[in-house]
Amino acid sequence: MPITVTAPRGVLTDAGEREILPRLTTALIDISGATGNAFFTSIVGGTVHVLAPERIYAGGGNRPVVMVELKLPNIGLPDPASRAAFVTAATDIVDALTVAGHDRANTWVNVLNALDGGWGIGGVAYTGDALIAAVASAAEPATMR
Repeated sequence: MPITVTAPRGVLTDAGEREILPRLTTALIDISGATGNAFFTSIVGGTVHVLAPERIYAGGGNRPVVMVELKLPNIGLPDPASRAAFVTAATDIVDALTVAGHDRANTWVNVLNALDGGWGIGGVAYTGDALIAAVASAAEPATMR
């Protein structure tokens, strides 16, 4: 489940550039109810793109927007409440990791869902059912497998 953060240089603190992905990953795992699930944790990853400030736009003009984009299968964050919880958590994380003066309105979060079978790792296109089975299997005690 890739998370992409795009920010203008100088808006994230130095620590923020290092910590934003681990914190967003933890938030996604927590909100998904998958804390401690090795399979689920292993399929969350991402990148941080720090661009020259003049390369970030909003409303047709240059603006210091930090964008967080989460792409996940259609079973992930399956309802409006879970998606809203991630949007709020991601915005709070950005707030904590940006320089003083960053306007919360300049944090944008997008949650994008892939169609069933349109999300995969290692050449395997997972259906929702296959992912649920893999997550459930990873949650079972080792003695039950």
